Amino acid sequence: MTQTFDLILRGGTVHLPGGPADVDVGVRAGRIAAIGTGLGDAGESIDCAGLDVLPGVIDSQVHFREPGLEHKEDLESGSRSAVLGGVTAVFEMPNTNPNTDTTERVLDKLRRARHRMWCDHAFYVGATGDNAEQLGDLERIPGTAGVKIFMGASTGSLLVADDEALARVLAHGSRRVAIHSEDEARMNARKGERVEGDPSSHPVWRDDESAMKATRRIVKLAREAGRRIHVLHITTPAELEFLSANKDVATCEVTPQHLTLAAEEAYPRLGTYVQMNPPIRSAAHREGLWHWLRQGVPDVLGSDHAPHTKEEKAKPYPNSPSGMPGVQTLVPLLLDHVANGRLTLQRFIDLTSAGPQRVFGLAGKGRIAVGYDADFTVVDLKARWTMEGDWLASRCGWSPFEGQTVTGRPVGTIVRGHRVMWEAQLADTAVGEPIRFESTSFPGH
Repeated sequence: MTQTFDLILRGGTVHLPGGPADVDVGVRAGRIAAIGTGLGDAGESIDCAGLDVLPGVIDSQVHFREPGLEHKEDLESGSRSAVLGGVTAVFEMPNTNPNTDTTERVLDKLRRARHRMWCDHAFYVGATGDNAEQLGDLERIPGTAGVKIFMGASTGSLLVADDEALARVLAHGSRRVAIHSEDEARMNARKGERVEGDPSSHPVWRDDESAMKATRRIVKLAREAGRRIHVLHITTPAELEFLSANKDVATCEVTPQHLTLAAEEAYPRLGTYVQMNPPIRSAAHREGLWHWLRQGVPDVLGSDHAPHTKEEKAKPYPNSPSGMPGVQTLVPLLLDHVANGRLTLQRFIDLTSAGPQRVFGLAGKGRIAVGYDADFTVVDLKARWTMEGDWLASRCGWSPFEGQTVTGRPVGTIVRGHRVMWEAQLADTAVGEPIRFESTSFPGH
């Protein structure tokens, strides 16, 4: 009997768990229903000839600034950037105003996001000195990505700096905890290293040891607590070497910025526009990150999308805020690294779909397989194009990668069977829903 589907992707190279295959994919009720050839009829067919169909890209670190900082970004504009860049799901961070650190504030974000966000989403709960005992309950709210700890001050007021407070946070709950790993005490002691008006002093102030010391501390505390952690935006090769010996307790992330930019070139050219925490470091650091990436140590790749307005970034260093947009440029930048032989497409898929599923226990996402959500990032691996300003959708209105020519372009973004972006055109309505996690699928248990 001929099957019928809501949607069939036809004629593309489909990247399955076992590797690439020239097959079609049939979708029914938002999930993958069949993979093969001669699948039958569909309400909608998409011609993917000459294109590669990847599992939906998941960006597990973005800051969309709502509530309270909507002049920089909001959930709608940030997620619009995401889907225009080929991203199907995001984990959004808690350093908003107010911070996302109570049940009411988590539920408020989920309400704000529903069918305003273009992609699927989950929200982190921010750890504070006051909510440690509640974190075990907060992390189990459906639609939460878990708990986030800022060990060093960054954008916003969330900070858990001392070992006693960190131990209290790690003692409550069971899900993997995401860590911004910079040592607050060391950075406070080194504030004199900042040079007025010179953002290239940023990585001198927030130096390698600030990152390494915090990472050593949090791994030790996590072991003592029996708690799994996830160390975000690693910038030093030494940390990756250290974490390679502690994979039973710690996973980790790298970002496109730290894999692409180098201090020697970036600060003279872009100044405070490349100021971020932890900092863009030297070309030697960048090459060290690539070494450990080839060794398989990083588990995921996140953008750390953290927009600020041009007016804010134009303030003289160190009064300028740290952070840059990145969710829309993540896929093109990494596909360009694929085109230039620094990364295989298989490893790109592992870092942006299978990796997040494995690390965070996503339900129904992370691979193209029957029964999984019909999330696809459709790309043209050969397209050479320039990321111009009129393509960028972030409310902040800029990117450090604007004007950069790359090879590899996101053509389509499909979220649970909905074609939300095709050839830079958005669908009529946003369809984003909360991501499901294995650990919160049965919240009463």
